[in-house]
Amino acid sequence: MVGPGSVIGFVGTGVMGAAMAGHLLDAGYSLRVHNRTASRAAALVERGAVWCPTPGQAAMGADAVITIVGYPADVEDVYLQPGGIIDSARSGAILIDMTTSTPSLAMRIAREALEHDLSALDAPVSGGDVGARNAKLTIMVGGDREAFVAVEPLLRVLGPNVVFQGAPGAGQHTKMANQIAIANTIVGVCESLVYAEAAGLDPRLMLRSIEAGSAGSWQLANYAPRMLEGDFAPGFYVKHFIKDMRIAKAEAELRGIILPGLGLALEMFEELSRRGGDDRGIHALYLLYKARSVPSYYIDSDATSA
Repeated sequence: MVGPGSVIGFVGTGVMGAAMAGHLLDAGYSLRVHNRTASRAAALVERGAVWCPTPGQAAMGADAVITIVGYPADVEDVYLQPGGIIDSARSGAILIDMTTSTPSLAMRIAREALEHDLSALDAPVSGGDVGARNAKLTIMVGGDREAFVAVEPLLRVLGPNVVFQGAPGAGQHTKMANQIAIANTIVGVCESLVYAEAAGLDPRLMLRSIEAGSAGSWQLANYAPRMLEGDFAPGFYVKHFIKDMRIAKAEAELRGIILPGLGLALEMFEELSRRGGDDRGIHALYLLYKARSVPSYYIDSDATSA
C-alpha cells in the first residue's frame, strides 16, 4: 500500500500539479519533484520536497510516480526516453499519469512498464485549478486493478471521486467522454449569457434563476460569473482543451462515430486560438461571441481589456 510516508516522484508542477503536490506533502508523503521550469517547483522545495533535475531522477527510489504534463508528446518524452521514468524507476514502483493523453499511449506505457517490472495507471483528472486547489478532483483510472488498490489512498488525497474504469486506456477514454460533455456545455453557457444580454436582462439576476434548475452545471456555476467579471485567467488553458478535443474527435472517428456538437465546439475553440486566446482559460470562449459582434473586445491574452 502506498500511504503516508511513502516516497512519491512528482513530475509537472504547473497550474494544477503544484496544488496537487502540496496536498501530498500535507498528507505526509515524501516528494521528489521535477518541472520543466524549475521556479514553478520552488515553493514545494521550500516545504521539503527534493528537487530533481530530470523526470528520471524524480522517479529514482520512489514508491510511486505521478506525472501531469502538457501534451501526449510530453508524456511520451518523460516516460519512454532513455533515462526517463520507466528506465529509472525501481522495480515494483507504480507509475500514474494524470495528464489527459491518448488511450493508445496509455496502453503503450502500460506494456513498457510491465516489461520493466513496473505497473502503470492512466488517471486523468477533472476539476481544473479549483478542484486541484481544494482537493476535489475527479480521478478516472485505467490499468492494473491491484496497482489501483495500492495507490487508491494516495489518489483520494487529491479528490474524493476516484473510480477504477478498467484496463489500460480506460481512464483516458473516460476523460474523453468528460471533455465532450464540457465542450458542449461551455458553448451552451456562453450562448445563454449572450442571449440574456441581448434580451436586456441582468445576466447575474438571470443566473440566480437558472443555475438552481435543470440548466444548472459546474460550468454554469463556476465559469459564468467569471465571464461576466471579465476574469479569463486560466485554470484550464484553451490550448490544452483544444488538444483534448482533437484526441476525442480522433478516437470517435476511429470508431465511426459522428459527434457534431464536439465538432462545432472544436471549430470555435480553434478560432479562439487563432485570435490569440491560447493562454486564457476555456471560459474565454465567451470573448469569441463578443468579438464577433463588438470589435473593441480583446481576446489576445496579453491585452489588458476584456
